[in-house]
Amino acid sequence: MSLIHWDPFGDVSTFIRLMPNPAATWPRIASEGNGARKLEWSPNADISESDKEYVIRIDLPAVKKEDVRVTLDAGVISISGERKALTDDKDEKFHRVESFYGSFERSFSLPDNVNADSVTCDSKDGILTVHIPKSATKKQMPKQIMVQ
Repeated sequence: MSLIHWDPFGDVSTFIRLMPNPAATWPRIASEGNGARKLEWSPNADISESDKEYVIRIDLPAVKKEDVRVTLDAGVISISGERKALTDDKDEKFHRVESFYGSFERSFSLPDNVNADSVTCDSKDGILTVHIPKSATKKQMPKQIMVQ
């Protein structure tokens, strides 16, 4: 008979590590090279997988596709851009602002079985969708992908 050590908090610590960090999407102050500071935030992302591809969906409401950059380099896909504050109506008085504005960047490590040459992006209804086809070979070169 073998004894098994029981850890009453083992499952709790595993659960806490698997929970998403709510502070990860909060804006933060970042320093630029010239000493200036700017606000950075992190949009929510969903990642899924099918037999043929990996799909990354990122919530980017009010972000123009021209303000988004998707790059793939050394097994890491990076999505960056900027949501600009609304400045259309100077007479408008805000009572509450819950939207985050400023630059953002999300990076994700990719598995070895992706076809970097066939990655596509499209933006519709405020959601950026990145399609990353699977491949049997592992060959990755630095590449920038245009948002459709």
